[in-house]
Order: sequence, then C-alpha cells, then structure tokens
Amino acid sequence: MTAIKFTARKVSDAATATSQCAVIPLFSDGKQAGAAAALNKASGGAIKSTLDLGDFSGKSRQSCLLPGAARSKRLLLVGCGDRKKFDRAAAREFAQTLYKALSATTAGDALLHLDDIKVQDADTDWLLEMLARSLVSSSYRYTETVAKPKPEFKLSRVVVSSAAGKASAQKALDQGAATASGINTARNLANLPGNICTPTYLAAQARKLGRGNKKLGVQVLEEKKMRELGMGSLLSVTAGTDQPAKLIVMNYQGGKKSDKPYVLVGKGITFDSGGISLKPGAKMDEMKFDMGGAASVFGTLDAVTRMELPLNVIAVVAAAENMPGGKATKPGDVVTSMSGKTIEVLNTDAEGRLVLCDALTYVERFKPAAVIDIATLTGACVVALGAHATGLYANKDELAQQLLDAGTETHDRAWHMPLWEDYSKQLKSDFADLANLGGPGGGSVTAACFLAEFAGAYDWAHLDIAGTAWDSSPKGATGRPVSLLTRYLMDRASK
Repeated sequence: MTAIKFTARKVSDAATATSQCAVIPLFSDGKQAGAAAALNKASGGAIKSTLDLGDFSGKSRQSCLLPGAARSKRLLLVGCGDRKKFDRAAAREFAQTLYKALSATTAGDALLHLDDIKVQDADTDWLLEMLARSLVSSSYRYTETVAKPKPEFKLSRVVVSSAAGKASAQKALDQGAATASGINTARNLANLPGNICTPTYLAAQARKLGRGNKKLGVQVLEEKKMRELGMGSLLSVTAGTDQPAKLIVMNYQGGKKSDKPYVLVGKGITFDSGGISLKPGAKMDEMKFDMGGAASVFGTLDAVTRMELPLNVIAVVAAAENMPGGKATKPGDVVTSMSGKTIEVLNTDAEGRLVLCDALTYVERFKPAAVIDIATLTGACVVALGAHATGLYANKDELAQQLLDAGTETHDRAWHMPLWEDYSKQLKSDFADLANLGGPGGGSVTAACFLAEFAGAYDWAHLDIAGTAWDSSPKGATGRPVSLLTRYLMDRASK
C-alpha cells in the first residue's frame, strides 16, 4: 500500500505554491477568498466561470477538476455545502469526496488549502486528524492473494495549509495517519483466508511487530504452558483442530515502569466452523473474520507504537481455530477454566467466550488500570444493533463513558448495553458452575454476563463487534474499532 506523507505548512500565497493538485474547498454560497480568490485570478477567472456555468455549485459531494494555473498542475474544486451547516458529518462527506476525486487523478502530491474552513462543532485539529485518517484508510487495497489487485492510490504526499498552528496541525495529521495505519493493519489481517492466517501466523505477526522496537516485548504461550496454567476452557475450543492454539502477549512500555497498563484482549478465532455445533454452510467463508477482535488489537498497537504514546499497553490475543474432529469438545461436556470455575459447553459455537474467559483471568497478573476485550462474539448483537454501532458492556460506568466518548469523537460509535444480574440467571447449569449459553433471549447480553464472571478483579469493558468488524457486501473487514480504541488510549495518555 502506498504510504502518504502529510506535512503541515502555512501557505500565504496560493498562486506561488507548487503542487500537482491544488485542492480548493468551496461552499454553496459561492464566496471566494484566500486561496480560492488567488487561484481564480491566476487561472484567468476559471473558478468563477465554472461556478457561473452551474455545473459545479459547491454542494456537498460535488467535485470538479480544472486545468492547472500558476504553479499548480491541477485545480480541484471540492464542494462543502452550506457554510453554516458545515459540521462533523459534512466534514466527513468532504473527506470522502476529496478521496474519490483525488483517486481519479494521477497526481502524486496535493496541496490542501483549508485556511478558510471552519467546522461548526469541532476545531481544526479534529478536521486535520479526520482527513488524514480518512485518506490513508480509504487508500487500503487487499493484495495478498490476488494476481491483479486494484490499482494503488497514486497520492504519496499531502501538504496541508490550515488555520491551526504548524506544530498542532502536524501532530493532528500524524495521529490521523497513524490511526489509519492501524485500521489498515487490522483490515489486512482479518481479510486473510483462514489457511494463511492461523494462530501460528498471528504469533509470527506479533513477533514482527515487536522486532526492532525496544518498547515492545512479545511473548507467545504454547498449549503446554496453557495446560500448566489450567486454561481448560481455551484449550477445549482448539481440541478438534490440528492448528495449535497460541496466547500472544504484546507488552508496550511507553510510560513509567510503575504505571498500571491498559490491557486489550482480542478474540482470535482464525476460523470458526462452529465445531460439533456446526454452522450452516451459507456465509461460513466469512468466519475467517472471527478473529476481528484480535485484528483490532494488532491494529491499535500498531497505531500506539507509531505515535509512541506515553503509557503502558498490554495486548493479549487468544488465538485458536474452532473445528469438528474426533477429539473435539462435544455439547454437554464440562471444562474447567483457569479461574477454577467449571463450564458446561451447551453449544460449541459459543466458543469466543471460552477462549476469552481464560485470557481475562490471565491478565489479572498485570494489575491493569483497565481491561477491554474485543470480540466478534454474538449474532445477537448484529440483530440488536446492526452494522452501525458496536455493543458496549462495562462493569464501571466511567469506563463505559470514556469508550463512548472516544467512539463519538472518531465516528467509530458504540452503544452502552445492560449488564444486569437478571440476565446472569440464564447461565445457570445443573452440571457446572455456569453454562456457556444463556438461551434465545438477550444473547449478546448473556454472553457479556458470562465474561463478567471472569473480570471482577479490575475495571473491565467488552466490545461486541460482530456487526461492525466486517461487511458482507462488498465483502471485507472494516478495521473497527481501532479508531475508538486508539482515541481512548490517546485520551488516557493526555491525562
């Protein structure tokens, strides 16, 4: 994938600035000031003539490419709509239109004249961070297993002139680009087929991420060690496959040694057949995305290390493959978790919670500031929230609010769901301490309640991303909730 370098630079005279493509945002009121006025004059009134013709009026989602003027080889007009209604939603539309228009050119660099742009409900730093994130994440192309991948985005350098101070603007652009790199890392891992992206492959990717980074240590626990630790729940999931499970621990030390770490736990089921409780054949190919939680943990850590955030983050991935076989766990089997609690496995397709519960017990040793697990956990969450919002559960309202705020800031939104004891009653079992299934009602809630049984030693939140981690049409991973998680950690680092 083409890397895009962003540079903040104040441009006092647009007519003297060199670029392959000068980007000029215009509102529907037709007013031209600053860069627009200067380049209109340099082009002999081409911008005004275009507006007078009426083919381009500055409405949202409009763009128009004109021949170059002065030292700009192209002039790209991008509509912003009503100036008084240019809010965050309109700014996101502007970013999408900008990417689409730039991708239709062969320009290798662009100069964005944003000095006169004001977002009604956000500051300039927010705009720059969002633009960088949008351009880099939109440039993602899957290339791993295709002979003729889609053409790469040609743009490799973007200079931005804005009302923000140079240092502040550069920081916002760098943060946006780093977050987008994390999003793309998550997407690429999740898009890989299950015969490539195995637990062993994820372990190798963790080691690759840690290579050459003194702040990032990587440890991979094999099945023998998991048995010694008593992880009978996690190992019950991998019993039917030839692929060995891995518990991957990535330890980023960006803060003081005494600082409590923030822990991310990702569900890494690299393929989920459902086990003995076999899934229907339709769309089973999409079960390669069942490691979307693990992918988002990798992506978030990628962003954190690029930004070199001054805090400690430990990322744990419970990686396994869920397959039927002669040694596979059967419905009705009882397994013993690392916590000592016994679990009746009513359905082997409710396997995500079985790997996560042991990982949640394991991370107690880190004495965390907070633990967040991320998992494509339940179809019930898709029914409840669709593809727009991630399901959010937490045992502390303050932690839930911090995550909600981070999701709102990045438009990677979550919805706070109930974690009431009333639902926990559905997990009662006659043959074990609890069952791994709570019945047909409130499936996403009872799954969260199951996990809560193993997360009582610390502040904990659970993100059910079953509806947000990938799209079925067109098929592909979204990289969510990397933006939310990265923003949450950035907010903690700034405290």
